[in-house]
Amino acid sequence: MEATSASGRAERELIEELGTDVFRTAVAHGWIDDDDPVFAPGTTRRSALKLLTDIGLLRFDEHARRFHPVDPSAANDQLVVPLAQRGSELLAESARWNETFSRLGQVYRSSAVGLQRAITEVHGFEAINRFIDSQISDSRTELLYAQPYGKRRAAQLAEAEERDLQALKRGVTMRTLYQHSARHSPATREYVAEMTALGAEVRTSDEFFKRLLVFDRHTALIPATENHAVAVAIHDKSVVAYLVDIFERAWERALPFTVEGLAVARTIAAEVRALTLRMLVEGHSDAASAKRLGVSPRTYASYIAALKEEYGVETRFQLGWAMSQTQQDRQDAVTAPFPDQTQF
Repeated sequence: MEATSASGRAERELIEELGTDVFRTAVAHGWIDDDDPVFAPGTTRRSALKLLTDIGLLRFDEHARRFHPVDPSAANDQLVVPLAQRGSELLAESARWNETFSRLGQVYRSSAVGLQRAITEVHGFEAINRFIDSQISDSRTELLYAQPYGKRRAAQLAEAEERDLQALKRGVTMRTLYQHSARHSPATREYVAEMTALGAEVRTSDEFFKRLLVFDRHTALIPATENHAVAVAIHDKSVVAYLVDIFERAWERALPFTVEGLAVARTIAAEVRALTLRMLVEGHSDAASAKRLGVSPRTYASYIAALKEEYGVETRFQLGWAMSQTQQDRQDAVTAPFPDQTQF
């Protein structure tokens, strides 16, 4: 039997679980006798003995009827090196298949059949991620991302990092829109620094928006359910153009992520404060308000506490009343008649 034929997972596990002890016995005694009752035919130890011989870790002496240990480095060259070479060949072949499917996907999307598709539903997180991967791999000009809810988990960023890097290295432009709260995430800051170093642009906004991904302006992906377990891929040119226009309007109002300084910090703080006030005035629950701001309920509670301190009140009711009085004073100031400029 050739060494490579014994390279399956089951064989490796047998070597790890029992074969190591058998090999240690052979090394300690110098050999293992073929008629040793401990290694009688039909036992698991005999199976391990045979497997060690098949892969070259033991050598059977026909004359002495003994199994002698062999230096594992020799068996390693016979078994592991061919496996590594085969793995490299499989990786290269998978890359070629990916390129082939990418070209076929472009042919399909540009065909009459592809253009007839208006909407495609994608179900399940794994299927959605695979769809995103394929779209990014196929993209050649531009990627637009709108990522709400503030901070993104490190695992999500790790998944996105490699595919985004490959797209940027191909010369694809990339613009990403976050909420202001994303600036407080170390993982997001690290990801943004790496992406912008390769030419990507990232901005943050005080406004709440739904998740949106646009690939080369020919396909847009939006969530179809609240938990994002179902997504809708839109292929209609007019609808995609409409979504791109919405993105562009939000982009123009957003602040560059990489720009730091006191003025930017004050602007962001003012925008967060204004949106918090609006959520209060409109009567949204704390959970809904926190979600729209892209922060945790605890962080949102700290915003409310800061407003109470600012207005010098202790309860939500008092805060609402104080805010309404301030708003009324501002309206009175706006509607008050100007003094007669002809009189001294």
